Amino acid sequence: MATTSATIDLPLPADRVWQLIGGFDSLPDWLPYIPESTLSEGGRVRSLTNEEGGVIVERLEAFDHRARTYSYSILRAPFPVTGYRSTLTVHEVPGGRSRVEWSGTFTPTGAGEEEAITLFQGIYTEGLAALKKTLEG
Repeated sequence: MATTSATIDLPLPADRVWQLIGGFDSLPDWLPYIPESTLSEGGRVRSLTNEEGGVIVERLEAFDHRARTYSYSILRAPFPVTGYRSTLTVHEVPGGRSRVEWSGTFTPTGAGEEEAITLFQGIYTEGLAALKKTLEG
């Protein structure tokens, strides 16, 4: 099993950041390469459409509003991995700041471990940079 993560520090309170990213259906609000999200199964499954029209289906596995964190798994996606589980968390940092962490575990299939890690490291890093840009805008 492979793992990777990315973090970013933001000059905003954790509650403010969580307000934007804490909804399981909120990716289109801050992630430009996911322009569409549709919920099903009572809000526990999201179908994401990327810029190329590809579909990624994910299931909400855990949600803790108070701790500002949620975890999800991939049900269907064009990624060379199985057993994917990811967690997005907003941590409070002293001084009214926050740290966002996006991490994942998965088993590469059809790709080498380093290739799969690089893929998700890029997704997380680019995603957090987009979050920062959205919050600054």
